[in-house]
Amino acid sequence: MGAEPGPTTTPARTDPLLGVREIDAGYGRVPILHGVSIEVHGGEIVSIIGPNGAGKSTVLKAIMGMLHPSQGSIRFDGQEIARLRTDLVVRRGIGYVPQGRIVFRQMTVMENLEMGAYIIQDAARVRQTMERVFALFPRLAERRRQAAGTMSGGEQQMLAMGRALMAEPRIILMDEPSLGLSPLFVDLVFDKLQALKETGLTLLLVEQNATKSLAISDRGYVLELGRNRFTGPGPALLADDRIRRLYLGG
Repeated sequence: MGAEPGPTTTPARTDPLLGVREIDAGYGRVPILHGVSIEVHGGEIVSIIGPNGAGKSTVLKAIMGMLHPSQGSIRFDGQEIARLRTDLVVRRGIGYVPQGRIVFRQMTVMENLEMGAYIIQDAARVRQTMERVFALFPRLAERRRQAAGTMSGGEQQMLAMGRALMAEPRIILMDEPSLGLSPLFVDLVFDKLQALKETGLTLLLVEQNATKSLAISDRGYVLELGRNRFTGPGPALLADDRIRRLYLGG
């Protein structure tokens, strides 16, 4: 089923940094995605929203090589990556922040960040990147020798984001970055997402806080039952009565 247009149309653009084309994917014999297509251009924030079970997280896992589409194409920077292992996807320049603030709880903040830089052999580059992470997340700098498991949920989420940055990705995929956080940390996370965009980083978000996510997104995709339903500029989707009624509780 083709995607219904959002309230305004965006002129077609070519050569996305990341292009997901008509993929079918699932878990074993259970199909989840049916012909899903997503485009992310360099420097954009793009959000994927939709009800539970729509297949949002499955899209990210397919991009990261955690599962392989049964058909369709996933291209990054012009190269097909749909059959690559996850470690090779990371080496191509795609970072990933999974749902649930997954950190190495017994390791310190610095050790967690060092784990994120495992593909970089130059120690000086690792130190420089870590200092940039500390500049973006001063709270991590203050707790650099603290065990990650003793930190708050919001601090652990910042650490997970910082660890993804350590591999110097061109795009980061984030799965529910604000899930379970206090309102203060939710606002902080979205502030940091916008700050990352200002550095030139490209972001693809799956986010349960659709209102905040669409508000900062260049474009958004609405999935339903594993299919594209709507697409359009983020603020325009946010203002669309159909989307507010069906997906935003308005």
